[in-house]
Amino acid sequence: MNAPHLLFDRNLLEIRARRARKAGAERFLLERVNEEMAGRLAAVTRRFETTLDIGTPDHAALKAGGQIGGIDRADIDIDTETLSAPSENYDLAVSLLAMQWLNDLPGVLAQIKRLLKPDGLLLAAMIGGDTLIELRQSLAAAEEALEGGMSPRVSPFVEVRTLGSLLQRAGFALPVTDADRFTVRYESALALMRDLRRMGATNALIERSRKPLRRTTLFRAAEIYAERFADRDGRVRATFEILWMSGWAPHQSQQQPLKPGSAKARLADALRAIEMPAGDKAGPNKN
Repeated sequence: MNAPHLLFDRNLLEIRARRARKAGAERFLLERVNEEMAGRLAAVTRRFETTLDIGTPDHAALKAGGQIGGIDRADIDIDTETLSAPSENYDLAVSLLAMQWLNDLPGVLAQIKRLLKPDGLLLAAMIGGDTLIELRQSLAAAEEALEGGMSPRVSPFVEVRTLGSLLQRAGFALPVTDADRFTVRYESALALMRDLRRMGATNALIERSRKPLRRTTLFRAAEIYAERFADRDGRVRATFEILWMSGWAPHQSQQQPLKPGSAKARLADALRAIEMPAGDKAGPNKN
C-alpha cells in the first residue's frame, strides 16, 4: 500500500493547539458543532453504552444528555495517524472538528469502522471546502498583485460529495453526508485572522511558504476583503462550512438493498409508460 501524500504538518498543528489552549482558545465553532451533534444524536432512538471520542479539541464534553454512557478518549497519533483502541468495542464513535487535518482520512475511517461493534454508529463533523472562501480569494488577489504569485496560505478541505464514497470504501453501511453553511461577521479581516490564531487553525500545510506575509501584502488583503465582502455597516462576512457524516458498522439487522429481479411491481407500470418490443423505435403517430 502506498503511503498517503502528506499535506499537513501534524506536529505544527499540535504545537499551535497547545498554544491556543494556553491563550484561551476561541470556542464558538466547537460549541456550535457540539450543539448540533446533540440534536443529531437525539434523533437516533437508542442509548449508546460505550462511546469513543476521536480527536475532538480539548475532548470537549458532548452535550448528549443521558443518551451516552461512558466516553473513552482516543487521539490520532500525529506521526502515523493510528488509533490505539480495542476492536469492536464501541457502540458510538464521534469526532468534532478534527478530521480536516488528516493526511489519510480513508485510512482513519477504516480504523474507526474496526473499533465499532456491529451496528455501531460513526457521527463526525469536519471543516468543509467552502470555509473561509472570502479569505482565500483576498489573500490570493493581494499576493498576485504585490508578490508576483500566490503561495498556499489556507488549508484545502474535502468536499461533501466525496465523503459518502469514502465511508463506503471504509466498509460503513447506510452512509449519510450533508453540509451546514453559515456566515460569521467580523469587524475586519484582521479580526478574523486573530480569531483563527486563537483557534490554532492557521496555515499548517507542509508546502506553506516559510516567509512571513509582508505587512503591505497583509493590509492589502484586508482592504480587498473589505471591498468585496463587507456589509453596509462595514463588517465583513466569513463563510464556515461544516461537513457531517454518519455510517453504521454492518449488521444483519440493517436494511438491505433488494436483490436484482425481486421487485413485485414493474417500473413501466409505476411510470405509466408504454412498453415497446426491443428494436422498435418511437416515432410520430401516422394514423
